[in-house]
Amino acid sequence: MQVILLERVEKLGQMGDEVKVKDGFARNYLLPQKKALRANKANREFFQTQKAQLEARNLERKSEAEKVAQKLEGKTFSLLRQAGDRGQLYGSVSPRDIAEVITNGGYSVSRTQVPLDKAIKDIGKIEVNVVLHPEVRVKVYLVVARTEDEAERIARGEDVLAEQTEANEAQAAAEEVFEEGAGPAVGGEEAAEGEAEA
Repeated sequence: MQVILLERVEKLGQMGDEVKVKDGFARNYLLPQKKALRANKANREFFQTQKAQLEARNLERKSEAEKVAQKLEGKTFSLLRQAGDRGQLYGSVSPRDIAEVITNGGYSVSRTQVPLDKAIKDIGKIEVNVVLHPEVRVKVYLVVARTEDEAERIARGEDVLAEQTEANEAQAAAEEVFEEGAGPAVGGEEAAEGEAEA
């Protein structure tokens, strides 16, 4: 389907570009979100008459997004989740979770503005892009941790998992040395076992 873009769409084109897209993408995303119009004679004429207003509105939204971006750039947000000993989360962090944390931090962000390339499934400090406007992208940091104390340590740059694995290795070594049944047998049990065999 041929469409006329009403705003910049990433990996597709700029405002006013006429591009060919798959029918489903146009019907389910571009047209309902008012990011594009079907490319026909009437819509081309409509776009030409509205072009100045669309560009003015786009510039206004872009300048507002840039003001928010200056305040938001490089901020760190903490998100507490349950995780296993090796830092693997029970579940994953979704764009909705990230948007909620940023909104609770005083910035209005929707889940559609937080595109994730891959799922967040481990604790740690993760760099996340927030798209405030099609032309304004800002980087924030998300600290995923099990406790507030751990979140502060991760934010400072400490590797909390390295300490955890060292402690686990020491515990495993101790368990090997003191394995059940490896110690001296108690006299009563030994005598009972001898009677059972006889």
